[in-house]
Amino acid sequence: MGRGGENYGKRENCGIDSSKQDTFPAWARDVKQCEEKYQVNQETGLLSAEVEKRRQIYGLNELEKHEGTSIIKLILDQFNDTLVRILLVAAIVSFVLAWYDGDEGGEMEITAFVEPLVIFLILIVNAIVGIWQESNAEKALEALKEIQSEHANVIRDGKKVSNLPAKELVPGDIVELRVGDKVPADMRVLRLISSTVRVEQGSLTGESEAVSKTVKVVPENSDIQGKKCMVFAGTTLVNGNCICLVTQIGMDTEIGKVHSQIHEASQHEEDTPLKKKLNEFGEVLTMIIGVICALVWLINVKYFLSWEYVDGWPRNFKFSFEKCTYYFEIAVALAVAAIPEGLPAVITTCLALGTRKMAQKNALVRKLPSVETLGCTTVICSDKTGTLTTNQMAVSKLVAIGSRPGTLRPFDVEGISYDPFDGRIQGWPAGRMDANLETIAKICAVCNDAGVEQSGNHYVANGLPTEAALKVLVEKMGLPEGHGSSSGHGDPQRCSQLWNKMEQRIATLEFDRDRKSMGVIVNSSSGRKSLLVKGAVENLLERSSFIQLLDGSIVELDQYSKDLILQSLHDMSSDALRCLGFAYKEELFEFTTYNGDEDHPAHQLLLNPSNYSSIESKLIFVGLAGLRDPPRKEVRQAIEDCRAAGIRVMVITGDNKNTAEAICREIGVFGSHEDISSRSLTGKDFMEHPDQKNHLRQSGGLLFSRAEPRHKQEIVRLLKEDGEVVAMTGDGVNDAPALKLADIGVAMGIAGTEVAKEASDMVLADDNFSTIVAAVGEGRSIYNNMKAFIRYMISSNIGEVASIFLTAALGIPEGMIPVQLLWVNLVTDGPPATALGFNPPDKDIMKKPPRRSDDSLITAWILFRYLVIGLYVGIATVGVFIIWFTHDSFLGIDLSGDGHSLVTYSQLANWGQCSSWEGFSVSPFTAGSQVFKFDANPCEYFHSGKIKASTLSLSVLVAIEMFNSLNALSEDGSLLTMPPWVNPWLLLAMSVSFGLHFLILYVPFLAQVFGIVPLSLNEWLLVIAVAFPVILIDEVLKFIGRCTTGLRYSGARKAPKHKAE
Repeated sequence: MGRGGENYGKRENCGIDSSKQDTFPAWARDVKQCEEKYQVNQETGLLSAEVEKRRQIYGLNELEKHEGTSIIKLILDQFNDTLVRILLVAAIVSFVLAWYDGDEGGEMEITAFVEPLVIFLILIVNAIVGIWQESNAEKALEALKEIQSEHANVIRDGKKVSNLPAKELVPGDIVELRVGDKVPADMRVLRLISSTVRVEQGSLTGESEAVSKTVKVVPENSDIQGKKCMVFAGTTLVNGNCICLVTQIGMDTEIGKVHSQIHEASQHEEDTPLKKKLNEFGEVLTMIIGVICALVWLINVKYFLSWEYVDGWPRNFKFSFEKCTYYFEIAVALAVAAIPEGLPAVITTCLALGTRKMAQKNALVRKLPSVETLGCTTVICSDKTGTLTTNQMAVSKLVAIGSRPGTLRPFDVEGISYDPFDGRIQGWPAGRMDANLETIAKICAVCNDAGVEQSGNHYVANGLPTEAALKVLVEKMGLPEGHGSSSGHGDPQRCSQLWNKMEQRIATLEFDRDRKSMGVIVNSSSGRKSLLVKGAVENLLERSSFIQLLDGSIVELDQYSKDLILQSLHDMSSDALRCLGFAYKEELFEFTTYNGDEDHPAHQLLLNPSNYSSIESKLIFVGLAGLRDPPRKEVRQAIEDCRAAGIRVMVITGDNKNTAEAICREIGVFGSHEDISSRSLTGKDFMEHPDQKNHLRQSGGLLFSRAEPRHKQEIVRLLKEDGEVVAMTGDGVNDAPALKLADIGVAMGIAGTEVAKEASDMVLADDNFSTIVAAVGEGRSIYNNMKAFIRYMISSNIGEVASIFLTAALGIPEGMIPVQLLWVNLVTDGPPATALGFNPPDKDIMKKPPRRSDDSLITAWILFRYLVIGLYVGIATVGVFIIWFTHDSFLGIDLSGDGHSLVTYSQLANWGQCSSWEGFSVSPFTAGSQVFKFDANPCEYFHSGKIKASTLSLSVLVAIEMFNSLNALSEDGSLLTMPPWVNPWLLLAMSVSFGLHFLILYVPFLAQVFGIVPLSLNEWLLVIAVAFPVILIDEVLKFIGRCTTGLRYSGARKAPKHKAE
């Protein structure tokens, strides 16, 4: 954006000579050259025929509408996830198998279709949530269009055309801008109609004050802030009016470039760290499932494929399709068992709960995954104006004249907002202001066009921020002596109104850039005319001949007093204060009888601004004030917290270097006496830096001033390339591309533009930097809790896989069917996993460095632990199945109450050969109110007769998983130090899960769907006895983990250090 032709959109720029039009720098050419280039006269404007011709070339003055992602592509993108693809395959296979089995008809049909339908339902819900989230991404571009002006006042064919639709402007059009107008295109200022023109362009450039515009040429390589003779689309005129020439329209304007950058940034959105981890985990899982399925088939190949050896070669192959599909179903069951189907739902729930917690801390999360990303933020790139500072000008120092020449009286002024009751003036003579202080108050109140009013809970400025700050100062100074007390929270402009009543303004000498001052002529209550002036201190001193002392007496301004005032000015300026001087004059001979009448001879003097300097001469200097956009009170502590948490803070601002450096020293980004020459650069200097990445790698804080949107984007891009997780704050249009590009875009809720909010992931309701730091702590806590429930769910799935694998390896009948596993994964595991999201955060969570985004979700030690736990789950579920078939009692628990027949382990393992056993018979057994008989076919005992054993297996699995959720309360902490009641939600969730399990056991219709039967009290005792040891096993593993923590972590941390070297 610095040079004219950089990065201009698709259309040609303005002008008739198309070979050079892309690089025509209107800001570096005088008015006559610009008129020649665009073949136009500012008095008559373009002819209608010429306008049509140019519209054919340049199109309409509007931002492009980018094609959004098609709904088909959005749907397909939702299946670009390994876990989802495995589930999809499992669903299709089980659907085909159910269809195949359906030929048998009857009740089996219902249960067979439950599983594929439930999986399809999960996939559909997951896809809908994903599509809804992604379709919100394009809204930032729509919000940009709201910023554009809708109408313009144009001169065409020698006539003024009012309210022409702004989209019909073409390069070369002559536009008149008036105060309050929104600029409709990028334009070159041709002529100032008023003596000054000021534009509020902070939302585009990041400057904290309105910028004075000029007709004068500026250097060709000026940055956007330096183009003083240009006005930009989307900015607003706050005072004056002028005639301008349209140079760029539509996508070629500065705001058009921001539009292109947002679109470009939205094309490069990356997965969050967690999504990457889950995808990696999914790939590993696919491989593991593949290997285990192959093993199950190899172990059982003898059951469906047999052959004989003839002459050393295998011959006479026999293949059983029925058995083959049976083991294929086992492989599908394995896939269902291995995938934590409930995980997407639990993650979404946990993130949603996180967003509610964050909303209570004033951080409104717009995109769910960003909650988790916040937790691993390593760099916060913060805007200065409005985030680190209040974006409300305030007087922080007042210097009055002393009791004798050569003495000054400095006062420190408290307060950081437009609230007149926020802070006071230190050492102030309340209620007994001397004559000198009264004069300062009078000038601040009367030589002032701004106002302050209450809006809700806060105060806002009307007019220029610097003038509003002076009005607030007047209220803090209080009422002049003899006019009552100024205490109490009444009218926020009480004192100013009194001064304006006492001193009636009759004429204004408008501010201009040459004399750098503003004056008002007033009719004083004493009946005399006087001139009150405020402006740049050096300029006022040049035109002052006297100073007013404390008691109101007037003495000549000597060189010593002048030097003393200039020294005070220098000290305040080096603290990045913006200084204004105050002066007045009482001998106005030409205006003695003037009362504002246009026919008065003196009125002619006021019509010509070149006379103002001579009117404002021989002034009496009374004092000066230092103003600034003050830092927020809580920011310093927040930056300390960032340092403790291992997060680096970089300040990127459009403001000037000195102001930004002073604020950074004050809030603790830099030390108060630290040499920051290598840490503070302008955006332009950084772009020309020979080694940008090394500059960004410096530890501690960094500052980039006078930064343009493309500089911000480049900084974010380089940091991300270096593996940093970047949170970027901003409030202006100029921040939107970088907000979109950052891992976490944080917009301001109060001062932020709609464009910034739409491009962001999170909005700060209170515009406060410390809210981001609180949100990072919350993000870390949420990640730790997510890690707990992800591990919990994965360890449960390992147990299910172990169970099915052992069943297949031992050759016993299938213990649990896929629909039961699906129920456990989705419903029974869901509540405890969600409740683990409520684990209280660690007390030292913001004292640890951020986790690296490539830190593994599951370390080798955790994987080993869960393999051990998983193996026990497998042994317990298969073990209880075998116990029921082979034992009538276990650990003193009688199991013979239902009358079932016992078989030997050998018979159970070779159940497929049952039809060849001689004399094999089984007696009926009861389950609840049902009686199972096997008179017709005793071998059915291993098919429909396994229903009780299968129910025991399922109940053991559910019980183990409930106990295992207690293990997940802490990664290494014992249940003795972290008892279950630290998270009462978990106890409630366990009750809900057991309740749901009882529901499917004891409601006949559900029991039929899931292929289970009710259990007796003794059978429940057996379930608890087999399940409880999982807690003891994990306690032993946790103890080993605590003892070896140091060894494991020192090993794990060596790798990244080596990588950095």
